[in-house]
Amino acid sequence: MSVVRSFPRGLLHFAMLWLAPYRLAVLGASLALLFTATITLSIGQGLRLLIDKGLAAGEAALLNQSVLIFFVLVLALAIGTFARFYLVSWLGERVVADIRRRVFDHLLTLHPGFFDQNRSLEIQSRLTADTTLLQTVIGSSVSMALRNTLMMVGGIIWLFITNLKLTLIVMVSVPLVVAPIIIFGRRVRGLSRSSQDRLADVGSYVGEMLGQIKTVQAFNHEPLDRQRFASVVEESFNVARRRIVQRALLIVVVIVLVLGAVGVMLWIGGMDVIEGRITGGELAAFVFYAVIVGSAVGSISEVIGELQRAAGAAERIVELLQSRSDIEAPAQNMQQLPERVAGGLQLEQVTFRYPTRQERPALDEVTLNVVPGETLALVGPSGAGKTTLFDLLLRFADPQQGRILLDGVDIRQLSPHDLRRCFALVPQQPALFFGSVEDNIRYGRPDADMAEVEAAARAANAEEFILQMPDGYRTRIGDGGVGLSGGQKQRIAIARAVLADAPVLLLDEATSALDAQSEYLIQQAMERLMQGRTTLVIAHRLATVTGADRIAVMDQGRLQAVGTHAELIRDNPLYARLAELQFSQ
Repeated sequence: MSVVRSFPRGLLHFAMLWLAPYRLAVLGASLALLFTATITLSIGQGLRLLIDKGLAAGEAALLNQSVLIFFVLVLALAIGTFARFYLVSWLGERVVADIRRRVFDHLLTLHPGFFDQNRSLEIQSRLTADTTLLQTVIGSSVSMALRNTLMMVGGIIWLFITNLKLTLIVMVSVPLVVAPIIIFGRRVRGLSRSSQDRLADVGSYVGEMLGQIKTVQAFNHEPLDRQRFASVVEESFNVARRRIVQRALLIVVVIVLVLGAVGVMLWIGGMDVIEGRITGGELAAFVFYAVIVGSAVGSISEVIGELQRAAGAAERIVELLQSRSDIEAPAQNMQQLPERVAGGLQLEQVTFRYPTRQERPALDEVTLNVVPGETLALVGPSGAGKTTLFDLLLRFADPQQGRILLDGVDIRQLSPHDLRRCFALVPQQPALFFGSVEDNIRYGRPDADMAEVEAAARAANAEEFILQMPDGYRTRIGDGGVGLSGGQKQRIAIARAVLADAPVLLLDEATSALDAQSEYLIQQAMERLMQGRTTLVIAHRLATVTGADRIAVMDQGRLQAVGTHAELIRDNPLYARLAELQFSQ
């Protein structure tokens, strides 16, 4: 964040870092900017010649020549403006596209815990709203600021050249203009950051409500949500209103001071023309340059508000880019797994606490050995640590104590990508994405051909209902699999795992909420998927795992017992009680 803490130097440095790969376009835009500024300033001298040599002299030839020069300057200005506008706008779009890609790529590397601690919808707002603001600034406001700075500096130089006395009058007003810019600019910057934060809150709230619209409507929660959203919107509006007031006051002060100085200058200059000390052309040129300088200062004071907002947006973008994942590949002694692993798993005294619940471990000194090809079921009440165990195996988090081994290799010595290619996950709530059925199955292995996709669907007992859809495998489904039943979603998720063909399978059983027909089809598909693979199954219904090689009983983060169904019925009171409750029903 230190990159943009000092405004405007920090913001300029931030922009230059992203503009560096496009030096030729920056050079072209700079030359076009310098060219147009030079042409604009030259018009003042053309105006002086037009009045003094053309109108005052009363010669038509000189008037024609002056007008012709004027039109040539206008044509050159138009061409230069086109080049400047195109190049600057292109740079704005190009840089923001690069920023969005960089931020998104970085977000994909962050561990899931980061998104538990930061609202994902607010992060989404940073990726969209903040980068859109940066696009506007880089593609427009920066160019305007540089152009008006050139016009201001060039105009002041020409003012001194044209008339020293009148220039000194104008210069008296400069400190009066700069002071409010500095004072109001600091206020605008703080309010701009708050405004962007409130805007992110609005976007986050909308996304959350629309994503859970069925729940909202099912509980008749609309009136309360309307009130809450209204308060969020009003808070955003109030911050924006305070920012607008500060910017408006800044503009008013600049206009009054600048135009007041121009008025005084016109009165004094008019008296000098009457008394013959200067020509009418010189006064006209001086007025032209004074207006140029005044409008440039006014424009800079207005643009500086946008630059202040952009500084706030840049800070938020840099915050994301500087966020570091807790899960990374080891910097030294990183090991590489063979192309196909056997799938043996060992947990040695594994203890894990969630950052928000340090007082109670989610896993407490768990030691467990899973041989290659074995099917191990994890059972126990809610909160026993079963899902946490899956998260640690996939290295979504690392244990505070102990270690986890895959084929004898500590998984912290592996890159996350190398580790996760060895696992296929079928979650309790299948994660389906907007797109076609084919796209969602191929998510398990993007390079798979169509024949492999169809084979995976058949193995998951999914082909029958897929072919009944309007466009078969190319049928598009909504976000989260909207329009599909729970059993259909689950079978697509299983097909994805079949296609991934990983040696270790993690199944978070989801058949308990399904009808008997769907449960039967999914159970068949899961049995085929488990063949020849090391499989860990989180079981909510003991009837589905009685045939597992072994069953691990967990409670309050501790591993209580491991054995077969018959052994645990006999030796473990917790398992016996669970079995009695379920099987008696």
